[in-house]
Amino acid sequence: MRRVRYNVAASLDGYIAAADGSYDWIPEDSTIDFGALFANVDTVLLGRTTWNEVVRQAGERAWPAGSRIYVFSTTLRQHEHPDVTVVHGNAADVVAELRAEPGDGDIWLFGGGRLFSSLLAAGQVDRVEVTVVPVLLGGGTPLSVPGTSQSPLRLVDTTRYQSGLVTLNYEVPGALR
Repeated sequence: MRRVRYNVAASLDGYIAAADGSYDWIPEDSTIDFGALFANVDTVLLGRTTWNEVVRQAGERAWPAGSRIYVFSTTLRQHEHPDVTVVHGNAADVVAELRAEPGDGDIWLFGGGRLFSSLLAAGQVDRVEVTVVPVLLGGGTPLSVPGTSQSPLRLVDTTRYQSGLVTLNYEVPGALR
């Protein structure tokens, strides 16, 4: 079964985007090898709010060539976004189908907090990989939404960067396999 990885940067106070939706508070760190980090990723999952912000800041093709992009939204229309798959249905069902596909490519759950919380509750997230940014935002989009059920995680790795960023990699013991 293919693995779903929630890999995000978060402020020290637990926000993945500022109150205005921006993420320009995340410093660039040349020692992070994004190519290696996502070499095995072939599918990316995003909520509509995250999608809109990424498109605003980086353009609709912000992903490596060949990546399949799924945007979960009740308002976006497929014909307006031909390079992605717009999903109006149950996110957990769609992700379960993606995980069951043949192959070993990882699925990157890029954001946002509501999508992550719903997929975590459905047992569809295998890893939570958070790069903590040494900044306090005081508000914005939370890592997970209020009311997310308690989920124990098992620390599998940490990486500390000269910039002060710290990546925490956790396994989700209750994920459906």
